[in-house]
Amino acid sequence: MKPSSPALKNRPRRQAIGGVRIGRVLGVDLAVDWSLLIIFALIAISLGAGVLPAWHPEWSGWLTWLIALAASVLFFGSVFLHELSHAVVANRLGIPVHRITLFIFGGMAHMESEPPSARSELAMAIVGPITSIVIGVVATFIGAAMASGALSAATVETAASHVGPVATLLLWLGPINLLLGVFNLIPGFPLDGGRVLRSILWGATGDLVKATRWAANVGRGFAWLLIALGVLMLFGATVPILGGGVVSGLWLILIGWFLNNAARVSYEQVVMSEALENVVVADIMRTRTIAVDPHMTVDELVRDYIMRTDQRAFPVIDGDRLVGLVCLEDTRRASHREWRNVTVAQVMTPATKLVTMAPNDEAASALKTLADREVNQIPVVDGGRLCGLVRREDVMKWLAVRG
Repeated sequence: MKPSSPALKNRPRRQAIGGVRIGRVLGVDLAVDWSLLIIFALIAISLGAGVLPAWHPEWSGWLTWLIALAASVLFFGSVFLHELSHAVVANRLGIPVHRITLFIFGGMAHMESEPPSARSELAMAIVGPITSIVIGVVATFIGAAMASGALSAATVETAASHVGPVATLLLWLGPINLLLGVFNLIPGFPLDGGRVLRSILWGATGDLVKATRWAANVGRGFAWLLIALGVLMLFGATVPILGGGVVSGLWLILIGWFLNNAARVSYEQVVMSEALENVVVADIMRTRTIAVDPHMTVDELVRDYIMRTDQRAFPVIDGDRLVGLVCLEDTRRASHREWRNVTVAQVMTPATKLVTMAPNDEAASALKTLADREVNQIPVVDGGRLCGLVRREDVMKWLAVRG
């Protein structure tokens, strides 16, 4: 999952939950991560090889697997609608959300900033579970209505066989969405319920950092509870509602581990954003950077710059304008024997494909961009002219000095 050009770490790379863009709905990009295939396969196999054959032994193999695959698609369609509801409400409240990523644990709406108020966070957080519950109620009601006529003429022993494929699909999808909605209402940050809790604490205390810390602690406590229950399942225990078994135990442990890390990282991001309030990129950027000429050969770049300095990436300047960025990874686009005949301009990442910032942009925004895009540095540009580079370590150093 690398960009088409291996050039420089400034180029956006797919992260663990970065994903591949597959479309756009209501102004929001939809991306899917490769890990989605894992849970998609697990749902399809669980239904196709276990649940549906038990419910409908009279079904043919192709019908069983067709409904199993349809159920997997509809499940993630409902997860997308859950996240889309977050995005739509957030955008209307002035919280930019331009991308939704579906991955192994469901979905994520990527917010560009924290909510401006407790009330806006409450509205944005609660709409997701409500959407899932509404989908669950509607699907269950329609499925039950479709099955009622058939069930009225069936005995207890033959009830399942009288329910058609579509009704069966809806009667599986409905309760799953109800469960999804209820699970997300658990007050453990960063679940939706945790954000609801944070909005309440934020409104009561007027302190976002304190509210986030309390909500994150509740979230981490819930995560450790899931991990503990998962361990008990590994040793043969059966947990009410959750059941038992090694697979279920491992799954709970994995979910708990993910939620624990997500709660910790979310709290750290809020703390750093608060610490960087009123700080601009110009305050923390590195102004003493070595630039190179686009007509320089790659051999000269490696010999005189990459090997003789500890700078990771070199701005490429033509006249007084930034035209690109080049680093060690870019040199691999040409074989070693060609270095004397290949110029920096031929291997660099052009300025048009770079993520850049302005000197007056917020430092917190720079830190978020560095993290979201998994880059090591971002050129700071004013009117096409290079002002400096802002790097992750520079932000961390500023936080350490001021902390």
